[in-house]
Amino acid sequence: MEGMLLHMYIVRHGQTYFNRYNRLQGWSNSPLTQAGIDDAHKAGEKLAQVVFSAAFCSDTTRAEQTLDMILGDNDNLKGSDGDRLPKVVDPAFREQFYGYFEGKDMNEAWWAAGAPHGAPSYASIVNKFGLAASRDFLKEADPFHDAESDQEYWGRIDSGFSLIAHTAQESRLPDGANILQISHGNTLLSMMNRFAPEGYDLSVRPANGSVTRFDFDTAADRLEEAITVVSYNQ
Repeated sequence: MEGMLLHMYIVRHGQTYFNRYNRLQGWSNSPLTQAGIDDAHKAGEKLAQVVFSAAFCSDTTRAEQTLDMILGDNDNLKGSDGDRLPKVVDPAFREQFYGYFEGKDMNEAWWAAGAPHGAPSYASIVNKFGLAASRDFLKEADPFHDAESDQEYWGRIDSGFSLIAHTAQESRLPDGANILQISHGNTLLSMMNRFAPEGYDLSVRPANGSVTRFDFDTAADRLEEAITVVSYNQ
């Protein structure tokens, strides 16, 4: 596959009711609040002048609605132009799957995951054992073991980057094309922990409707070499 450089504008979806109620929301879904609709339009205003060549999001309502509102606000996609933009909706771009803990109160869920290890909160799990352990501990605590392990999670997320590269190639996007992706809070934070150099304050979760920018060199052999963080949580 011929390589190219893609400029990725990654937006966290607008606020949902589960966000508002502090509940885990991975593959489950809840509607956007009015604040969430406003989040999407604020992101759309920030990106109104960006010429996008393709757009990607998960197959969750919150992501698709956010995508549609941002594209609808884009000055370069008025009328029929928006219909011609390659848009890919795929499960590869979903948030982490929390299994049995989907929809549970966050504090209760992370206590169940971390307390057996002496870490009764999400922050204490990450501080003592690292981000990967938060996924593995939750899978361990899940009575059905349906929650994604760290390995399962990254296998899926990595397939999303492969899909972006393949779509760019198949659609014959120009080198340096701008790509819009709607993502999710924990996934954005996880990607920043994996790809960002030191200097970013990752104790701050990305806000709903915030924009994070990556440069993606599709010719690189490894994602750690392919991704350059440009900005976070803007």
